Amino acid sequence: MKTTKKITLPESEIPKQWYNILADMPNAPKPLLNPQTREPLKPEEMEDLFAKELVAQEFSKERFIEIPQEVQTLLKIYRPSPLVRASGLEKALDTTAKIYFKNESVSPVGSHKLNSAIPQAYYNAKQGIKHITTETGAGQWGTAMSIACTHFGLDLNVFMVRNSYNLKPYRKMMMRTYGGNVHASPSMLTEFGRNALAKDPDCQGSLGMAISEAVEMAFKTPNCRYTLGSVLNHVLLHQTIIGLEAEKQLEMAGDYPDKVIACFGGGSNFAGITFPFLRHKLEALNGRAVSCGAPSSAVNTRFMAAEPASCPKLTKGVMEYDFGDTAGMTPLIPMYTLGHDFQPDQIHAAGLRYHGGGQIVSQLKQDGFIESYPVDQHEALSAGILFSKAEGIIPAPESTHAIALAIREALKAKEEGKEEVILFNLSGHGLIELQTYDMFLDGLL
Repeated sequence: MKTTKKITLPESEIPKQWYNILADMPNAPKPLLNPQTREPLKPEEMEDLFAKELVAQEFSKERFIEIPQEVQTLLKIYRPSPLVRASGLEKALDTTAKIYFKNESVSPVGSHKLNSAIPQAYYNAKQGIKHITTETGAGQWGTAMSIACTHFGLDLNVFMVRNSYNLKPYRKMMMRTYGGNVHASPSMLTEFGRNALAKDPDCQGSLGMAISEAVEMAFKTPNCRYTLGSVLNHVLLHQTIIGLEAEKQLEMAGDYPDKVIACFGGGSNFAGITFPFLRHKLEALNGRAVSCGAPSSAVNTRFMAAEPASCPKLTKGVMEYDFGDTAGMTPLIPMYTLGHDFQPDQIHAAGLRYHGGGQIVSQLKQDGFIESYPVDQHEALSAGILFSKAEGIIPAPESTHAIALAIREALKAKEEGKEEVILFNLSGHGLIELQTYDMFLDGLL
């Protein structure tokens, strides 16, 4: 294994603001719709479900939004995260490309999810909310909310997709250790869950189902709000801290990416790594000078989403209004969707098994600013094992999709004799997912 080059920022360089891409998009997304009236949703209509300041961020067109000091202080526990030159992977591929990855696996919960969990818990606590509900697919988001809610003294109920609840016991243990109450979804705790189990007692659940349960409990519990780990604008906003750091780190390395890659479930880690770089292309379109020392070639950078072949909403979905949950309780979102009642295969990258692409990313996809590519889990896990051997880090099953696409592009660069710079987001580690690798190595997937 060849030594990698890690590029670190001093703590003082942690971003003080989040970047809001809505301020720069040439075509604004269509509005969210009220699920009852089908009229454009008003901010006050979301305040029974989300903290007021999060609602304000959801509708904001302000280009940069200040990160509260208390949130900055907590982020400094693990931020800035390292940017790593994947020289071991480059050697294994014998590629002409330079490959970098942003290592988001260094947070206490092992993934990027804490970047939004901390501010979401902060804004709810600031408002005086005492109870929080949420959903989780593979468990990373539920783990992040568990530690964030405990810090701010909030009670948390997590609805975990039943298939993951059964296959990923250590994630459940982590959530309980951090203070979260974890329920397999569908559950007997909600009307939606009871109805789902009455129809199919062996139902293994989906993210859409888990969201329905969390939203129902939030509406029925006094002084309670719902939080979510992806899809909506305010979540993507919080994650831009990833790309803002990566910009500074690549500048230190003297490089700028030709391709930026991330896995795609609902869009949180993808937006986090790509939006700060995409803003330079949007600046040029808007007739502004490209900022932050980005080269003129920044307008040619490609932004590539790696989604599971079993749930390819951006690649094969339809751009239309759809619910964010199975029961149809959430606002209607204009997005690429496979249908809110879509039941994907029970792949091990459970965090990517979501039916829709979200409002902002879907508009950017429709306008041609981002690309999407399906990756099946065998290619993904094979890439994860190669990466593990080359770089010494076992990636989360979700992250292996990004690695697989980065490998495709690095091999293509070799074939074409190009010296490209490829950046991908390592959104989490796989140390809690070793059963997945064990099954794959034994040929049981």
